[in-house]
Amino acid sequence: MIHKNVDEAKKVASGCGGSAQQQQHIKQQQQQDMMKQTLKKIKNKLFVLSGKGGVGKSSVSANLAVSLAQQGFKTGLMDVDLHGPSIAQMFNITELLDMSSEDKQLLAPKKVMDNLTVVTIQALMQDKDQAVIWRGPAKTGMINQFIANVDWGELDFLVIDAPPGTGDEPISVAQAIPDAQGIIVTTPQEVALADIRKSISFCKTVKLKTLGIVENMASFKCPHCNEPIDLFNTGGGKATAEQFGLEFLGSIPFDLDVVKSGDSGEPLLTKSKDGEFAKNFAVIVENIIKQL
Repeated sequence: MIHKNVDEAKKVASGCGGSAQQQQHIKQQQQQDMMKQTLKKIKNKLFVLSGKGGVGKSSVSANLAVSLAQQGFKTGLMDVDLHGPSIAQMFNITELLDMSSEDKQLLAPKKVMDNLTVVTIQALMQDKDQAVIWRGPAKTGMINQFIANVDWGELDFLVIDAPPGTGDEPISVAQAIPDAQGIIVTTPQEVALADIRKSISFCKTVKLKTLGIVENMASFKCPHCNEPIDLFNTGGGKATAEQFGLEFLGSIPFDLDVVKSGDSGEPLLTKSKDGEFAKNFAVIVENIIKQL
């Protein structure tokens, strides 16, 4: 827009422009107030993160949420992996989120089982194969909306599944939920451990309390001889926890049923409470709860 003179330009800048900025500030303040109101109703926020992709972080988040729900805790699962959401597949969420029956201004999280509701960006997209091509501010805005504009209700636990690394999404969660507590997932080999040491550094830098380290895919039981096979080495997670003075929450075996259950849309703990996976996972959940 070209103005006739400097005085007119100044008038527009101080009028319409200033008003727009003021309106934006008011909206941001309203969102912050809504986030605070939501978070007041949630007792414990568990932030599952990892410096390395492919370590099974989302399957840990999913089964952690299921385990807490099975114990009678009202639990929410918030998938903030905006570019590669996996939680929708793991719980067979194929429909879009509905509006809350309590407040038509809020979205209702998807109920997937007793005591467990889920929010994921995939449940907001008509085409599940559509790429999310966003930079930092857009991602931060969406994560804030996941908190402010979703009717989570009263929860004992909110499990937050983050993408790998220490970028926009983990930073946004740490800023939006300052009392979140970190659970770092790794596999035993050095390639993964090198990256989770960065996750430990991230938690210290943003002053995020870390509950401990989970070692995933620790061993694989041979289907023929039943002897354990260390596919990705063993003991690295525990050694790293000791090195940094963190709690070692436990070790999870490599189980082919985890893969099958994830693909079928039913986390393994919804189908089986027996077996080595379930027993080891129960230890991890117990070690988390006792610290809260």
